[in-house]
Amino acid sequence: MAKAIRFHKTGGPEVLELETVEVGEPGPGQARVRHAFVAVNFIDIYFRSGRYPHPLPAGLGSDAVGMVEAVGEGVTDIRPGQRVGYLLGPQGAYSDVRLMPADVLIPLPDGVSDRTASTLMMKGLTAQYLFRQVRPLQGGETILYHAAAGGVGLVACQWARAIGVTMIGTVSTEAKAEVARAHGCAHTIVTGGMTPDELTREIPRQVRELTGGKGVPVVYDSVGKDTLMASLDSLQVRGTLVSNGTTSGPVVVDTTLLAVKGSIWLTRPAMVHYATPRSHMLAMADELFAHVRAGRITGEPKQEFALADAARAHRALESRQTTGATVLVP
Repeated sequence: MAKAIRFHKTGGPEVLELETVEVGEPGPGQARVRHAFVAVNFIDIYFRSGRYPHPLPAGLGSDAVGMVEAVGEGVTDIRPGQRVGYLLGPQGAYSDVRLMPADVLIPLPDGVSDRTASTLMMKGLTAQYLFRQVRPLQGGETILYHAAAGGVGLVACQWARAIGVTMIGTVSTEAKAEVARAHGCAHTIVTGGMTPDELTREIPRQVRELTGGKGVPVVYDSVGKDTLMASLDSLQVRGTLVSNGTTSGPVVVDTTLLAVKGSIWLTRPAMVHYATPRSHMLAMADELFAHVRAGRITGEPKQEFALADAARAHRALESRQTTGATVLVP
């Protein structure tokens, strides 16, 4: 038997319940993984709240690291006793042990601890596909990145520094600005307390000031509705807006606006389209872990909660009380 967080209706953090579930032997193509750490990501809140519809009752979470206990028939590249992480596959990572499709498991290399991997599996590979695939950065660019002190943001700060990119990051407080700069963010814009109208005026003003009036070639925007106009007004002509999150609400764009703002390119990427097939996912992980083993990117959980306290972890994340990565410990 295993312990798992499940929810039977959508709503606030209070809908999350710790339940006992049965986990059997792995079937063909499966592996049974015992978790060491489970990452908490903002997308989990979307599933819990119903923004992303999902059949109920359901488990939660898609990102964890642990040890393979057993494998099923036909599994050849994953073995019992191997440390692995994953970020794709079915919901249900908020648990102490579970069955997983073996083809989404990523072996963890020596020199990368479970604690470090738990902060970098989803967040590090998100930074990889944003910076290396969605809008490939070559080095020498100046970019705008919203929520620079968040879980993905702190990895992005380090990745930008590692490849010679000057990152302007928005943060909500001066304390978070200090954290972002310590991780490699070159310039910070503190936005706490600003209304959407103030964001629209102030962010582009500071970006233009920092870039000699030119603006940036790319904005990575995980905030969404409240920062849409600020992002568009911070871009150069024919710049790219990467809409990689909607924490303030969904983005709705009249495409005519993209022309008016400078023939802007707009994309809303999803990890699954960049991390598949499996060979591609493993190559992404190799690039991430090369940075980690060289000391260019580091990661440790900033907040830890017991598995049973998943609702408290969600409250902290939603209230913007957190900095960097949050994990559950089974």
